[in-house]
Amino acid sequence: MFVAPRSDESLIGMQSKFHLEAPGIVSKTRYRLFEQRLSFDIIRTDFLLYHFPSVPVEAPVYDRLGFPHIWSTGIRESRAMGCICSIRAPFEIFVNIIIVGKNKLQKFEDMKEYPHVFQYPFAVLQEKGFEMKGYWNEKFFKNNNPIVLELGCGKGEYTVGLAKLFPGKNFIGIDIKGARMWTGAKQSFAESLKNVAFLRTHIELVNHFFAPGEVSEIWITFPDPQMNKVNKRMTSSRFMKLYREILNEQGIIHLKTDSNFMYTYTSEMVKINNFQVLVQTNDLYHSGLADEILSIQTFYEQQWLDRGLDIKYIKFICEHRDEYLEPEVGIEYDSYRSFNRSKRSGNH
Repeated sequence: MFVAPRSDESLIGMQSKFHLEAPGIVSKTRYRLFEQRLSFDIIRTDFLLYHFPSVPVEAPVYDRLGFPHIWSTGIRESRAMGCICSIRAPFEIFVNIIIVGKNKLQKFEDMKEYPHVFQYPFAVLQEKGFEMKGYWNEKFFKNNNPIVLELGCGKGEYTVGLAKLFPGKNFIGIDIKGARMWTGAKQSFAESLKNVAFLRTHIELVNHFFAPGEVSEIWITFPDPQMNKVNKRMTSSRFMKLYREILNEQGIIHLKTDSNFMYTYTSEMVKINNFQVLVQTNDLYHSGLADEILSIQTFYEQQWLDRGLDIKYIKFICEHRDEYLEPEVGIEYDSYRSFNRSKRSGNH
């Protein structure tokens, strides 16, 4: 058995080394201890006690959705949760623990209490579905106004900012990162904004939460360009097909990005699918187009502007197509890194 230290703000992100004091309970053959690397998440509360191979843990574990788990089957089960564990020699385990500080845990608790925040684990979604699918306006907003989504909303700057500018529209910020979303959720709750909601889920699941034609616009603000993973790129043909399932006939998509790769790729995707472009610029703040809508700045946008990078913007209608095509063009990768990522996806 080995025990993680009690939670302390100074320990967040620290790499820790633990020595297994009862080596006989771990099977060398079963877990291949020599020189093997396993990746899994461990997001912890005050302390954790680990037992191998199948004795229940004695404290709650929180997965990347923020929901409690009981880790009962050791390493094999824990792959679904998220940190880095390196096994370098028999019975010696190095764990890079993500220690959740008290502030983050409080944010998770706040999110549970906000009436305009919806959090649905996939297991619950599969079993029961989402009762407001197709009825967001009727059951939550209590009006018939257009619904606008911000995908990958982060701290919700656009969701909240647009809601203030357009009280005649309903805005829903969507992200999987609850601690970030908390900022916009708290602000909109404190300001009693009745046309704002937040949905904590994976973007790939949006068609489980919205009925065909229920959404009028989608904002995608400063997404990871996913330069090596087209299926994860939020303006790929795969996502266009997904968005088309929930958008109305003239549904609009907005992309605002610092990434020349993302902007060029999206422009080519729009061209090959013959979508109608409404607005397009590769230098927003020197184009004369930066009105009060486009001048709302996200946390990431402020980083890019501080670096002197140009902000790109494209607005187009995502029309129905029998088949959505992928552009086959070579695009130079972005060379720079963001402040909070070790590297841009696609860089080596």
